[in-house]
Amino acid sequence: MSAEYDIAETLDVKGESCPMPVVKTKGAVDGLADGEVLEVLATDPGSMSDIDGWASGTAGVELVDQTESDDTYRHYVRKTEQR
Repeated sequence: MSAEYDIAETLDVKGESCPMPVVKTKGAVDGLADGEVLEVLATDPGSMSDIDGWASGTAGVELVDQTESDDTYRHYVRKTEQR
């Protein structure tokens, strides 16, 4: 884990496939305060590109980091201030 951010909440979507990791990530991010980071744990390899694409095209969120280890994909999404 990076020292650049603290995890406010962890969302476990292991075993779920597209589109549920993105759908549930969006719902969880909506509940965060500006600046907070959500950690998403997924087992779907497609979640790497799905969550990246969603974050890139969505105002108010920033994909901070993505990692893969032990068949688990970890995504770190920060809620940003919407302008």
